Amino acid sequence: MSSSSLRHPNLLRRENACLLIVDVQERFRQHIENFEQITKNIVILIKVASKLRLPVILSEQYPEGLGSTIKEISIALENHQTFAKRTFSCCQAESFVKHLEELKRTQILATGIESHVCINQTVHDLLARGYQSHLIVDAISSRSSVNKEIGIKKMLGSGALINSTEMATFELLRTSDCEEFKYIQSLFK
Repeated sequence: MSSSSLRHPNLLRRENACLLIVDVQERFRQHIENFEQITKNIVILIKVASKLRLPVILSEQYPEGLGSTIKEISIALENHQTFAKRTFSCCQAESFVKHLEELKRTQILATGIESHVCINQTVHDLLARGYQSHLIVDAISSRSSVNKEIGIKKMLGSGALINSTEMATFELLRTSDCEEFKYIQSLFK
């Protein structure tokens, strides 16, 4: 049996994965715990996604009132699709679901805010649609650590998988014997 056939289905694979960034908008900056740290980790994931050619999907909650995605993330983005929404779950927007289906990716790296509201409802809807959802916990936050923790626990209890920026990156990479390794390793120094 080849080593590729022995891969565990819960490990990320670059041909199956896409990055989802939920509602990291300017208006939230002063209210979200560890905002700068989650921003830093999301930017790392954007760079990884670009290097490994993973699709990136971005959502913005009511951008007319809450502003657009923060500059740090916007300037890091290359190819991506943005969806404005008024619902808490991204999956309640038909255009989002259609785009996700067109990508034919089954693993979602979930990042953004807030753990107990938009991330929670999106992940539950993704799980109901058969997507494997990886919670990148060091790239997810809420206004309070209690709400972040409750949201993560509920999603894990429903079948989401826990992950981190670095762990997800090296699962996607699989080996140090590839052209992307040196660049990606440098993101964590």
